[in-house]
Amino acid sequence: MSAAGFDNREAVDVVVIGTGAGGAPLIAELAQAGRSVVALEAGPSFEPKRFTPDEPTASEIYWLHERLSGGETPQAFGGNNSGTGVGGSLLHYGAFMPRMDPRDFTLHSETGKGVDWPFGADELMPWIARVEAEIGVSGPTPYPWGVPRTYAYAPPTRNAPAQIMARGCETLGITCKDAPAAVITAERDQPEFGVRHACVNCGACHQGCRNDAKSGVHNTYLPVARAHGADIRPGCMATGIVLDGRGRVEAVIYVEGGVEKRQACRALVLAAGAVETARLLLHTGLANSSDQVGRNYMTHVSTQVWGTFDEETRPNHGYPSALITEDMMRPADADFVGGYLMQSLGMMPATWGSLVARARGLWGPGLTRYLRHYNHVAGLGINGECLPRPENRVTLSAERDAMGLPKPRIDHSYGPNEIAMHNHATRVMTRIWEAAGARDIWAADRAAHMIGTCRMGTDASTSVVDPHGRSHDIDNLWICDHSIFPSAAAANPALTIMALSLRTAQAIQQS
Repeated sequence: MSAAGFDNREAVDVVVIGTGAGGAPLIAELAQAGRSVVALEAGPSFEPKRFTPDEPTASEIYWLHERLSGGETPQAFGGNNSGTGVGGSLLHYGAFMPRMDPRDFTLHSETGKGVDWPFGADELMPWIARVEAEIGVSGPTPYPWGVPRTYAYAPPTRNAPAQIMARGCETLGITCKDAPAAVITAERDQPEFGVRHACVNCGACHQGCRNDAKSGVHNTYLPVARAHGADIRPGCMATGIVLDGRGRVEAVIYVEGGVEKRQACRALVLAAGAVETARLLLHTGLANSSDQVGRNYMTHVSTQVWGTFDEETRPNHGYPSALITEDMMRPADADFVGGYLMQSLGMMPATWGSLVARARGLWGPGLTRYLRHYNHVAGLGINGECLPRPENRVTLSAERDAMGLPKPRIDHSYGPNEIAMHNHATRVMTRIWEAAGARDIWAADRAAHMIGTCRMGTDASTSVVDPHGRSHDIDNLWICDHSIFPSAAAANPALTIMALSLRTAQAIQQS
């Protein structure tokens, strides 16, 4: 029997695998509605006081289980895009919180490329606004792009990279503003959690927030879920799904403390992310009549440009991504479809040093000489649309992990559209840095985030789940994470994932 009183042998209403952006809002909604909910989280439960800006120590909140990376543009995992623990990747995400551009829902209709979502921006907007209100998001009012909106909190103080970006953009006539951020800048009494304190501009967002200024789900939705009886179980790795004689889910197999256990349930929600959700389905052979599970893996084109400045920048200080421009969402001179957001970048020293070594190919004395300029550098970065391609996919490798499961292999290659976007962004960001007075400017070709692999759609032959996240094949199996995105869009995915989570919770209650 669990601490919350649920007996594994007695079927609970819902088991949710994953407690991050996809799982947590849904867990809270269902628990508040009186459903019995068990949430399985592979990682541990962390106390905020444990978080530290020390980068090697902070890696404990990253998903470091080995993944095999292939393709022409192999992607780095771990701290780049994957978290572990109660709260998921939101423990270490950067809290950059732009809304998805309405045009990105209908990219195929607009351009003939990519895939349209099965609904438009109007359908998701109320859920997006609700998430912003419930977790606490800061930003400028008015916001110059898209639908008019009001943010509850004033933006964090601009750090040096943001001030330099503003200077360069103003010279070139590019509009930029303080970025929407899931960071509170005034004390907040969070329901069922308590007091969250204002951002102190420490700069360690990616290492976990000690004073809970960063809005995750561990300090917003999950306390509500617990208060209403949800049983959240850390250290529980799901390894199997059991079907009954009618082909419906009747239980989940998981490992806790080296012991295999079974939790009976009346419905199952997968919210483990684009890689782990696909891996579990491929391992069990379920929900894949369309042969789409694992396919259309996408990232964001996340090119960065760095430069050295005469003034001191101390890029580890302040909220890292304090400035944004959406002027490149549909640039007039684009030789690609879709668009990209741009943000200012600060970075912690070890993370930056690793980026320098990889992107500039520096080593030994050449690397150490350049790293001495750390307190005078600043960066710009983008998040850009990535088109779905079936050959970009998650598959099961022949290697086994500690649980005996096949390790996932992720093949990822840029196509012509992503390459053209990278080149365009590199030119634009270089011009901004030149206008701002940078020297020794260089670019890093990189990809971030994990998107796709269990596409939603109305056609069961070309998608894995319906527009609410319900499996076409198994009517009590749902998916609620960024694996169901039909396209990558340009915005960071966290806000959209949480909005979809609330929407899917409503659909489960109505089913």
